[in-house]
Amino acid sequence: MRLIIVDGLDGVGKDTHAQRIKERYEALGETVIVRSHPSSDNFYGRKAKKALLAQGKLNQLKASLFYAMDVMYSLRHYHRHPKSDTLIMVRYLMGTAYLPRRLAPIGYRFFEKLVPTSRYMFFLDASPEELVQRMKQRRETEMFETLEAFMKVRSKAILLAKGWYIVNTSRPLEETASEIAGILDVLDKRAPAT
Repeated sequence: MRLIIVDGLDGVGKDTHAQRIKERYEALGETVIVRSHPSSDNFYGRKAKKALLAQGKLNQLKASLFYAMDVMYSLRHYHRHPKSDTLIMVRYLMGTAYLPRRLAPIGYRFFEKLVPTSRYMFFLDASPEELVQRMKQRRETEMFETLEAFMKVRSKAILLAKGWYIVNTSRPLEETASEIAGILDVLDKRAPAT
């Protein structure tokens, strides 16, 4: 099974580009599952979302913990027992960038050893100022969706994303989608994705 990871801060277009990637492989006759976190179909995902909509250090810790458990839930159901040719995981390892600065690299290394990784790892990026503008269009605001929070989390995430394909999503949608498609073309020509 091909495992594709699409990660980044809120508002960078993860779900939009994951859908585009899904359509690409479905057009080739493959079956594709997109799994976005936090998910609403299990206890951990619902608890993570509830904590993200609250404020304070305790909710920050709860959000990180339940988010990690939600990802593990998804892996157990979709990666261990493949039901598709391609599994796209949206919001995966970069949840660790929301941890305090000293804990973020430790959490990342821990989960990187615990969960499957792939050559197909995309970190979608945009400036914090751009993300704040995009968040103004949403109904709900999560605790990490302020300019200050975006700046802090982005600086940690960029350091953690070594070895990932970092894609600038501040450009028009089609330009970004074209860059991702080009990377997928190269990766698909290499050895098997598993």
